[in-house]
Amino acid sequence: MKEENTNNKRSLEEVNESVKVTQNTSLWKKIAAFFGPAYLISVGYMDPGNWATDLAGGSQFGYQLLWVLLMSNIMALLLQSLSARLGIVQGKDLAQASRETYSKPVNFILYVFAEIAIAACDLAEVIGMAIGLQLLFGMPLIWGVCITVLDTFLLLFLINKGIRKMEAFIISLIAIIGGSFFIEVLFAKPDVGEMIIGLVPTMPNNAALYIAIGIIGATVMPHNLYLHSSLVQTRKFEKTKKGIKQAIKYNFIDATIALNLAFFVNAAILILAAATFYKNGMFEVAEIQDAHRLLEPLLGSKWAGVLFALALIAAGQSSTVTGTLAGQIVMEGYLNLRIQPWVRRVVTRVIAIAPALVTVIYFGERATGELLILSQVVLSLQLGFAIIPLIHFVSDKKKMGDFTISNITKIASWVVALIIVTLNGKLVYDEMANWLVSSEHPIYIWVFVVPIAVGALVLLFYIIFKPLLSKTVKKVQHVPHIGQLFINENIEEVKYRNIAVAVDFSTSDKKSIAAALNLGGKTATYNLIHVVETAGSLVHGNNAYDFETLSDRVYLEEYKKKLIEMGYSISISLAFGSPKKKISIVVNQGDFDLLIMGAHGHKLFKDILFGTTVDTVRHDVDIPVLIV
Repeated sequence: MKEENTNNKRSLEEVNESVKVTQNTSLWKKIAAFFGPAYLISVGYMDPGNWATDLAGGSQFGYQLLWVLLMSNIMALLLQSLSARLGIVQGKDLAQASRETYSKPVNFILYVFAEIAIAACDLAEVIGMAIGLQLLFGMPLIWGVCITVLDTFLLLFLINKGIRKMEAFIISLIAIIGGSFFIEVLFAKPDVGEMIIGLVPTMPNNAALYIAIGIIGATVMPHNLYLHSSLVQTRKFEKTKKGIKQAIKYNFIDATIALNLAFFVNAAILILAAATFYKNGMFEVAEIQDAHRLLEPLLGSKWAGVLFALALIAAGQSSTVTGTLAGQIVMEGYLNLRIQPWVRRVVTRVIAIAPALVTVIYFGERATGELLILSQVVLSLQLGFAIIPLIHFVSDKKKMGDFTISNITKIASWVVALIIVTLNGKLVYDEMANWLVSSEHPIYIWVFVVPIAVGALVLLFYIIFKPLLSKTVKKVQHVPHIGQLFINENIEEVKYRNIAVAVDFSTSDKKSIAAALNLGGKTATYNLIHVVETAGSLVHGNNAYDFETLSDRVYLEEYKKKLIEMGYSISISLAFGSPKKKISIVVNQGDFDLLIMGAHGHKLFKDILFGTTVDTVRHDVDIPVLIV
């Protein structure tokens, strides 16, 4: 596959090619260079929602559902490898690829489903974090739920400090979780023979099926597929056949190690529940609070409960990163809409807090365990709508070229999709049948629930057959840029000296550049400043090298080339992160007489949503600012 063909297929990525990979180096250095994305993914596989399903499975059925965890881990590894392959080869995340394939209404519905999955994941994090605070400090659960809003600002702080500090933070939390459960399992002394038998597939009853589907939903997370297809693009490697093949290989190694660590954590929780609660006849311990309360007397150590609570808090905090970045990716990929990260994060967290508060206030703290399991079942129900498009995209010879997945991988992938969709279909059918029998007013089920289920089934068939019936790829604008350049020679000359011009590739650039050229004429020098503000640039700063960065650089070079042809002296500056900060830095470091900026054209609510730049910049620079 040629490099130019790969680039043509790319669209806006959140994090792409921000870490350089040295080709001529040792095997271990290459592995280390690709080490990272899967660990940000793996934290989503250890979130508190997993705890609830694992505890319920272990306490009710002993080691019998261990095989479900193993199967889920194998499914997760297969699907995450497909997601990574999509990002590496096509240079698009899953949301962007969907936007190019399906119609606008369908993409909007898929976006809503993805947001529901993210909210369900965030709900698990909210409840888990609140329970952890309650267990460790005796804090009322409702206070803990409210306090979880604050981790929004912790995440934004880490993002501003750079990716290395964020990765260090995440790996530290993973170490706390893994270390805690390693010690817990040593305390529990599980039956190794029973554990081996538990790896043989069995399904005791419908209650076990519900728990099994929850485990699948907790392990194979739909939003992680969106996130992984974006994060693998943080590595800058040669876009040759050899370079792409190497990237796929080492990202698979990275995912294998990370997801097996997640499997160890989940298996440890289920084994702990089986070895302590199931063994002692406590078959109904599905609540995290009960598990914490009973661990100390059963294991004979005061540290058992403390380690359990610490691991729970660490799991809730680490999983926050996954939901936040995935939320930005699906919003920008499906809707081509970018809002400020803190707004995005607060909205997601508020959506998650609402059902948690309602549950605690009206149903009591004991109902949070059921809500956790429900959140994981909701995640599982979304899986088909992410998995099926993903399989289509990596199976498309036209899009993937030599890197199309093999027939064996296709069969395995469709088998996984069939298993998940079939299990979910059975769950939905059984639940609706129970509601119709038990409800005093079944008409409401027929009017409100059944049509939604039928609509979801129709949509599922649509996303299955649409790529098979039509191979047409829509030309969509994934980056918020104008369609073509507009600079011409009909510009009146006015002399000036050294002018900085902030550009954003919108129609306001025409006025900004015209104003600058009118003021300075051909005797002045001009510097065009643009700030890349993708999720990747916010995370990686100056190391960002994603497709929007490449696209922006091309636009700046085209601006520069056209203006130089017209006889002007032009230089360009490309910065990364927050425009209100970076524009000021570039201007203050240069010898400029004037800064020209375009007006943003919105007020009040849109200022909160999209952010403002002019007010901050004009206070941070010591030269005149002309707002056009």
